[in-house]
Amino acid sequence: MHELQSGGPSPGSFPIIKPFQIEKARAIRVGSKMGEERHLPLFETTKAKGRVLYRFSAVSVSVGICLIWVYRVTHIPKAGEDGRFGWMLLFAAELWFAFYWFVTQALRWSRINRHTFKDRLSERYENELPGVDIFVCTADPIIEPPIMVMNTVLSVMAYDYPPEKLSVYLSDDGGSEFTYYAFLEAAEFAKRWIPYCKKYNVEPRSPAAYFVSTASDDQSQNQKQEGDLAVIKKLYEDMATKIGNAVKLGRISEEVRSKHKGFSRWDSYSSKRDHETILQIVIDGRDPNARDVEGCVLPTLVYLAREKRPQIHHNFKAGAMNALIRVSSNISNGKLLLNVDCDMYSNNSKAIRDALCFLMDEEQGHEIAYVQFPQNFDNLTKNELYASLRVIAEVEAHGLDNYWGTLYIGSGCFHRRETLWGKKFSKVNKSEMKWEDKKGEEIGIHELEESSKSLASCTFEENTQWGKEMGVKYGCPVEDVLTGLLIQCRGWKSVYCNPTRKAFLGLNATTLLQVLVQHKRWSEGNLQITLSKYSVVWYGHGKISLGHQLGYLRYNLWAANCWATLIYSTLPSLYLLRGTSLFPQISSRWIIPFAYVLIAKNIGSFVEYLWCGGTSLGWWNDQRIWLYQRTTSYLFALIDTIVHYLGYTDSAFVITAKVADEDVSERYEKEIMEFGGSSLMFTVLATLALLNLYCFAWFVKAAITGTKVIAEVYETMFLQILLCVVLILINLPLYEALYVRKDKGKLPSSVAFKSMAFAGFACMCFKFLY
Repeated sequence: MHELQSGGPSPGSFPIIKPFQIEKARAIRVGSKMGEERHLPLFETTKAKGRVLYRFSAVSVSVGICLIWVYRVTHIPKAGEDGRFGWMLLFAAELWFAFYWFVTQALRWSRINRHTFKDRLSERYENELPGVDIFVCTADPIIEPPIMVMNTVLSVMAYDYPPEKLSVYLSDDGGSEFTYYAFLEAAEFAKRWIPYCKKYNVEPRSPAAYFVSTASDDQSQNQKQEGDLAVIKKLYEDMATKIGNAVKLGRISEEVRSKHKGFSRWDSYSSKRDHETILQIVIDGRDPNARDVEGCVLPTLVYLAREKRPQIHHNFKAGAMNALIRVSSNISNGKLLLNVDCDMYSNNSKAIRDALCFLMDEEQGHEIAYVQFPQNFDNLTKNELYASLRVIAEVEAHGLDNYWGTLYIGSGCFHRRETLWGKKFSKVNKSEMKWEDKKGEEIGIHELEESSKSLASCTFEENTQWGKEMGVKYGCPVEDVLTGLLIQCRGWKSVYCNPTRKAFLGLNATTLLQVLVQHKRWSEGNLQITLSKYSVVWYGHGKISLGHQLGYLRYNLWAANCWATLIYSTLPSLYLLRGTSLFPQISSRWIIPFAYVLIAKNIGSFVEYLWCGGTSLGWWNDQRIWLYQRTTSYLFALIDTIVHYLGYTDSAFVITAKVADEDVSERYEKEIMEFGGSSLMFTVLATLALLNLYCFAWFVKAAITGTKVIAEVYETMFLQILLCVVLILINLPLYEALYVRKDKGKLPSSVAFKSMAFAGFACMCFKFLY
């Protein structure tokens, strides 16, 4: 407690921990050097297939890019000649695309896969498995419905892990008594749900997801399980109904309040931005009476709504995470920490054991700070209308893992607790991930709650290193990525674990605006890292490898792609209006490098997407969202970052809605793109789409009525025509939303009028005034 109140231990103040003691009775001889006993490893690393073919393709594309540069330099229009300005801008964009393409090769050049051996872990360490503290974070009971949050809580409570070593903490940054009530109901339901999961070894262990899977499962169950399933499903429906009714009524009944003393904590509650710390140990795993219906121990369950005051900045999710780190250290102090978003339920009950195979490996485990699992989604449409993180999860993350430097992405990550205290890696002072018996150190539940409250006060962090050198880093919209980078720069390694059965499943965005806003936050935060003192370029220099630095830049420079994309998606089409060619003629040999790079990159992208499990139409949708993000999300992220560094605004954390209206959900399932608003982002998208449509229509008219024959026009303007046509095709859903659709998901008339005016004005100016 003294260390906590003073801001925690300094990185160098930890006691020396002895290295792993390999017991000879358990040792397996796999080779001997001077009588040394060694274990079989708890995980293995293999090289991904297809590396030779990819490298050949990458080298050949590099040659093509260099030839394009040669063409640009040797064929620059003369001063005063039409097209010179556009030529130079295209060349600048091509230089940037080439640089960024080179950066991405760090993630594809040498990919690896990792496989764990959970049976070896159990054989050697089953009785010594460490305590695990799991953090579930929620912030708004409207955007993040309590029943959804409880499904995530129940899924992690039911892990295939000793329950006495498991503690689950719910951080409710909304301070909602409805979320607290749902938590109490989930605690009661867990007394039956956990035994059911263990009895039938069910997967997944989120009740809602499990019931959906059983409804669609054609395999017959035995009569006993069918009967138990009906009972547990009825109990879940009753719980969901109670929670739903309370939310609809907008109050907790007096009958419920009288049963639970915890509701009295809301007597002094003013608002979600103005209240004292509310901390309740709902289930005390140390209590011999805290048992499920089978008489087995239950995991510890803790509710926390940290103190908030209007005049004190609460640092969003990062602040909530740091409060959880401190509070949990006083209650359960598990050596392993897992944080999950409230919509990312556990889909694999053995995920903890997968993580421990890395962290408890005798040879390399002591070097690993955290194990990151990918973010996967269970509500994706067949063709992934709004794209997903598929290629990042299945390709790029495996490439970054080759440098022992996977990103910390904020959810589905298992941390060694001490690394979040700011501890630097030391080859001498190795730490053990083993269970510590705390018998004799226990205090009463009331005293434990009271002593932990101050750790979540809004003034606790004043004059400390929290949010700086300790805990999750403050001041960045992607605090998770920055925190992971700082941990790696202290000498620690990180691992990417992507098992066949996905560890976590969540909810992907169901509207276009949600996707664009989310990517704006991600790209803005990553760009801020690049421009800060913690930039991977200078801060990471000498601390992590060059390939590792390039891997980070792949994401840190997302927003910087906007300008080059805007140039390439507008200038070639605008120059069609003037009949000016910016590319080689189709009969010229210089067309070959352009054609090769275009074909090779797109075929490579297509094959890669299919290899990751996507569909052909899904790849096309992915290209559309890629274009939309670069021309809106990244553009606004770049502008906001510049404004932020000029000192005019502070970064804000935007919560993405986890639920959608019934008609929105219906359109999403039918893969109809959802607009339905007058966002400035939609105005930009519609303007760009109409600009290309107007340019092409004007060009076709001029080609038909002009003095030049169609063949001659086609000969000189082929690549510009092709690019314009592709942009028109990719924007078909947007044209439908402007002029065809009648549902609520179409674009508003105001957006249509503004975008038509902007696009028309731009075309007229370029045609007659430029």
